[in-house]
Amino acid sequence: MDIKKVNLHEKFDSFTEHWSPKIVGELNGQHVKVAKFKGEFVMHKHEHEDEMFMVIEGALQIELENKTLHINAGEFVVIPKGTLHKPIALEEVKVLLFEPNTTLNTGNVENEFTVKDLDIL
Repeated sequence: MDIKKVNLHEKFDSFTEHWSPKIVGELNGQHVKVAKFKGEFVMHKHEHEDEMFMVIEGALQIELENKTLHINAGEFVVIPKGTLHKPIALEEVKVLLFEPNTTLNTGNVENEFTVKDLDIL
């Protein structure tokens, strides 16, 4: 087994598209993903998986049914399974995601944002 460190800045610099998570690591059936967000995503939920959003750079809003969360660089939030949520990035945001390897990025919704085959960086 070849153990390598991961440089997040290099990973983020290697792509430009928004709302297209990239796998940068795996542990215990979980994918560690990086993504750039900009604009509004789709309101969705994940029936079987919790989802963690950690903001590396920028500021992220996550709209819930009854409030909006504001997550800044250096902060994270765990969205429990079954919770409707919609990420919103007024400016580009760089995010680290921890999710089970079965998680579809749009959860219970399939649309133009859905990415089924994730790139591995």
